Amino acid sequence: MKKINDIDYERIATKVSCISIIINTFLSVFKLFAGIIGKSGSMLSDSIHSMSDVFSSIIVIIGVKLANKKADKEHQYGHERFECVVAIILSVSLIFIGGSIGISGIKNIISGNYKYLDIPSSFTLFVAIISVITKEGMFWYTKIAANKINSTSLMADAWHHRSDSLSSIGCFLGILASRLGFQIFDSIASIIICAFILKAGYEIFIDAVKKMIDQSCDDEIVLKIENIASSQDGVENVDMIRTRLFGNKIYIDLEISIDGNKNLKDADEIAQNVHNKIEEDMNFVKHCMIHINPA
Repeated sequence: MKKINDIDYERIATKVSCISIIINTFLSVFKLFAGIIGKSGSMLSDSIHSMSDVFSSIIVIIGVKLANKKADKEHQYGHERFECVVAIILSVSLIFIGGSIGISGIKNIISGNYKYLDIPSSFTLFVAIISVITKEGMFWYTKIAANKINSTSLMADAWHHRSDSLSSIGCFLGILASRLGFQIFDSIASIIICAFILKAGYEIFIDAVKKMIDQSCDDEIVLKIENIASSQDGVENVDMIRTRLFGNKIYIDLEISIDGNKNLKDADEIAQNVHNKIEEDMNFVKHCMIHINPA
């Protein structure tokens, strides 16, 4: 796997976010126009939701640039955790948006307001379909990029796109049911969409918090580290492995046993080979500290 350097990381994240800003700005204006002309309250709400994605993409760009800053005297381990802060902000905004949609749906059902909503035009159905296709495409495009560079904030932005796609599906179903005389389904769909968005927001929030409190890597990564280290010439045993997540990076503390009769120069060479191989083979490892024990 090709190792993603800081320049590639920032370039990919910025490119994806800029594309998101352009598409979401156009889409939100298009849906705002359709909501006003087509007399659809759900389409107007969906327009506001799309505009919130513009905000989230701008936040991602800022977060990536902050996280990509070089280590300095005040932050000697770097600034990667800024991206976790951005992810938390985006997850909270997702939860807020989802909660607002759900509360609005519940209020409409309890009060009976759904009975008095204007029946939207068929044009809004077409706009809703365009929105679903566009936002689902943006979700996959952003998600693939986020996985490629292991970006928490970009993944949060991807789920913002998915939430907008779900919102547009609900909008479509609500408009269709309204035109068939069942206005209450618009509010029911809003509550279902709320549950999906809240789930995504919660998962992003938990993932970001884990990366801020030095959580260990999963067993698969630890096993890979052990296999790489134990396969290097001169390593007789892997005694201890400690890992911690630091933003989108991984720190490793590793203890290995080698022949106790080897001189310092040979022992250091073995440790250096282990260090280099781990950082070469494992993407997103920021630093690997090796401690040598005599076998």
